[in-house]
Amino acid sequence: MSDMSAIVEKLCRASEREYYNPYESFVWPESLDMNEWYTSPQFISIYGTPEYDAISDGERRRLSFFEAVNFFSLNIHGEKALIEGLAKRLYAKDSRPVSAYLHHFLDEENKHMIYFGGFCTRYAGKIYPDRKVVFDREYAPGEEDFLFFAKVMIFEEIVDYYNVKMGVDEGLNAVTRQINMLHHRDEARHLVFGRKVVADLFEKFSPNWSAETLAGVRQYIESYLLTTWKEYYNPPVYKDAGLKDAYELQKSAMNHPSCRAHRAEVSKACLKFLCDHGILTSVPVL
Repeated sequence: MSDMSAIVEKLCRASEREYYNPYESFVWPESLDMNEWYTSPQFISIYGTPEYDAISDGERRRLSFFEAVNFFSLNIHGEKALIEGLAKRLYAKDSRPVSAYLHHFLDEENKHMIYFGGFCTRYAGKIYPDRKVVFDREYAPGEEDFLFFAKVMIFEEIVDYYNVKMGVDEGLNAVTRQINMLHHRDEARHLVFGRKVVADLFEKFSPNWSAETLAGVRQYIESYLLTTWKEYYNPPVYKDAGLKDAYELQKSAMNHPSCRAHRAEVSKACLKFLCDHGILTSVPVL
């Protein structure tokens, strides 16, 4: 049995063992108490900045709610794109060795959208819109598949960092904590699969890419990382929380040393993987 086949079989068994019904997993309260925390304080996007220090505890808790809505909205958009990409590759010629696990992957990502969307629509009455723009273009052999799985891996690695911490934060609202915990439980398997696929695709196709293509791939990955992080600093979140000068606040927070250090810490494991496999040649400044 090949290395990939063994991993796929192991992950399939784990998904079958951990199977659950998302409609039975939550007791949704009629309303939420805005005096609770919905994002751990240290994970609020402007944490560590003078603007954060200047607002009251009540304002911080209200902001933590809209930060959670933004975090869950980003997950919804990420998983919509992931589901479309996985469905496109299901039983494609080069995907047949992993198609058995792609079924579980699709099922689990659909469940995630059910409870992310359930929270956002029940308690905020909306989902923050997706700000990413994708342009059609030509790809070198293997480049499109590699970039798809690389983006999935990067997004899920960042998200899982927060899920792990907030899934066990007893100071958080119970529903928010449960969503983070359940998401991590599935994502732990997805990350194993994602890292393996990304490494295998890069090893298989990159030796035949031109220097120009390889440079473009690296630039694309760095740009995707920066774009993904920028979405965590969402001006409509600050407006909904009642904070002033939302766009200036986004700019200030993005450039603050404390926020830069946080992004570097959250991205560290993912960037190490990308550099260790030669996908990136240096750690980008985030």
